[in-house]
Amino acid sequence: MTAKINRKFIQKHQTDIGMFYFYENFIVAEIKENVILNFESGRELFQLVSEYYKGILPYIYISNRINSYSINPTEHYKLENIFPNFKGYAIVVYDHINYKVAELEQLFTNRPTRIFDNLDAAMNWADDFINLD
Repeated sequence: MTAKINRKFIQKHQTDIGMFYFYENFIVAEIKENVILNFESGRELFQLVSEYYKGILPYIYISNRINSYSINPTEHYKLENIFPNFKGYAIVVYDHINYKVAELEQLFTNRPTRIFDNLDAAMNWADDFINLD
């Protein structure tokens, strides 16, 4: 992770699918190369989210797409029902192709979603969004 962070950092976790940085009101996810991210592969992450945000603390999920991986976008609907405190989704992309993929992915979520070209901007949006909520 390359951003300079002055936010309340909680904990970092390495799982089979990637590295996750937990902050007071957002998660920065860096999924490993070639992972197939779906409901089953994300179970350990979901347990961590439940532990840190306890189903009540609002949070934003920031996907820092530094690697190429696959995701089933229709699974966003499942997560929105399981985690009512999941308030928004930020996607950080670093090229035009991934930007287009992220635009398509936005169609499969009912939560506010923004696409960014750098992690700092996504984190700032997450801070602002949670503070407005």
